[in-house]
Amino acid sequence: MSDLNLLTTDVEADLRSVVRDLLADRCDPAAVTALYDGDRSIVAELWKVLAADLGLAGLLVPEERGGDGATAVEAAAVLEELGRAVAPVPFLTSAVVATTVLLDSDSELLAALAANERTAALVVPLSAAPHGALPALRVDADGRLTGTVTSVAGALEADVLLVPAAAGDGLAVYAVAAADAVVAPVVSLDMTRQLADVTLAGATGELVLADGEGAVRRALAAGAALLAAEQVGVARWCLQTTIDYLKERRQFGRAVGGFQALKHRLADLFADVESADAAARYAAVTLAAGDPDAEIAAAVAQAYCGDVAVKAAEEAVQLHAGIGMTWEHPLHLYLKRAKADQIALGTPGAHRARLADLIDLPAAAS
Repeated sequence: MSDLNLLTTDVEADLRSVVRDLLADRCDPAAVTALYDGDRSIVAELWKVLAADLGLAGLLVPEERGGDGATAVEAAAVLEELGRAVAPVPFLTSAVVATTVLLDSDSELLAALAANERTAALVVPLSAAPHGALPALRVDADGRLTGTVTSVAGALEADVLLVPAAAGDGLAVYAVAAADAVVAPVVSLDMTRQLADVTLAGATGELVLADGEGAVRRALAAGAALLAAEQVGVARWCLQTTIDYLKERRQFGRAVGGFQALKHRLADLFADVESADAAARYAAVTLAAGDPDAEIAAAVAQAYCGDVAVKAAEEAVQLHAGIGMTWEHPLHLYLKRAKADQIALGTPGAHRARLADLIDLPAAAS
């Protein structure tokens, strides 16, 4: 293992503070809840402020190609804050996954993404794991693409789709205008990251990577590693909100949080969230440094953080009692985001199986 800096930098702390303040001002839970009633007006407005005004769309793009030249560590800080606010913006799908695909190309689309002139999405199912099967649409000799991919995240917000297509024994990647595809919204468990089915019927695309399988898998791996930070943000909000509530809620003449049984549950959850934070941070730092441990770190983070986020959200709902079950309280937003994130970019079980392969862990005796 190389000498890695796991400490928080001043740049990261300032970025985290700016994003948190902006989300507190612009990402009202009531407006996020309205997504479930079909009102998506918050999405474009919030993304414009984050992507263009703060420049987050180009965070992972090198400066010489029009971006900010930041690293995965800063992107993880942003994602943790986005998770803390269940912000309905395509940062993960466009500024992380689609951008990482294009880093391997010389396409001018990368600069357009960095400048927030375009927003892109990689056309794979939300559940696609970095080491799993990938969809491959058909492409004819004239570059016309045909096929359907279901449950794609970020497609509704994108105006450019990065489409993997079969190319011999590998994959090519084409950029297709979203207007040339049929993007059908799907009623999703987590409407703050609504999925869509994407169908192309002879749409013409621009070839951006002739041999793109490696780039697609690296992009999904980066997304999986950084998704762990978002899951930590969800878990931290649930833990802190529950602690605050139990300090105020009184029963039998005393604060509910004073009962030992609840203290133990919160202490266990605190330990889980801190462990998840450590795993997510190590995944981001190794990714940023190009460390040989990066793939193992990402597998560990995704095998652990998804389950912790779900546990934190479930505990929050239960410990809030009746009010946690209401539509007006934002807890349900966090539980839905945690459950959707748990299967995004590979399930915890799939990442544990991958981890076993990476560290040569022998299969259990039957």
